[in-house]
Amino acid sequence: MVGRIANPRRQEEEELRAMRRLPPGQALTHKFPILHYGQLPEIDLAAWTFRVSGAVEEERVWTWSEFNQLPRTRITLDLHCVTRWSKFDTIWEGVAMKTLVEQGYIRLKPEARFAVQHCEHGYTTNTPVGLLLSDNMLMATHYDNKPLDLEHGYPLRMVIGINRANPNAQSAYLWKGGKWLRGVEFTASDRPGFWERLGYNNEADPWREQRYA
Repeated sequence: MVGRIANPRRQEEEELRAMRRLPPGQALTHKFPILHYGQLPEIDLAAWTFRVSGAVEEERVWTWSEFNQLPRTRITLDLHCVTRWSKFDTIWEGVAMKTLVEQGYIRLKPEARFAVQHCEHGYTTNTPVGLLLSDNMLMATHYDNKPLDLEHGYPLRMVIGINRANPNAQSAYLWKGGKWLRGVEFTASDRPGFWERLGYNNEADPWREQRYA
């Protein structure tokens, strides 16, 4: 009992594991570690655009002002990083690709089976379309009721986690959500992104500990 009182984080971690919310090999954190490749980008919102391209009936490009007029979504996600930290009950707000497809803003061609996220500095990461259109992914502009910090992807990032409303849905480690997102390209065939080409697992399922190829 003394040990549990002396280490409340460890006790909370054990409770989350017993609830089957903590994937294998992960550890609880209350911080939000900052991890990314390369330098922070310089953002000019006056010149910023977001592009949806590839296997779509019509390519779409939105300015920052136009993007913020799209239907908004708010979700709560458990995040799991490949570097072994997990952060729970994080609150995000932004635009869901699922909503854009369902409401006809984007019309996918039948061959659209995968999606490539294009970010600043040429960074890319890839997911199946089914995952992108799930309740576990969001193009986020806000975290914890505030606009994103630059270090966490301002002005727009893709965030991926586990939505407790549908805990059994497919998810992936956090790197599958790119920071500083500038576009999504739908493709017929899978195209591994930056970390995937360097040996990270292409599917990245945290419950199966798919960290590396």
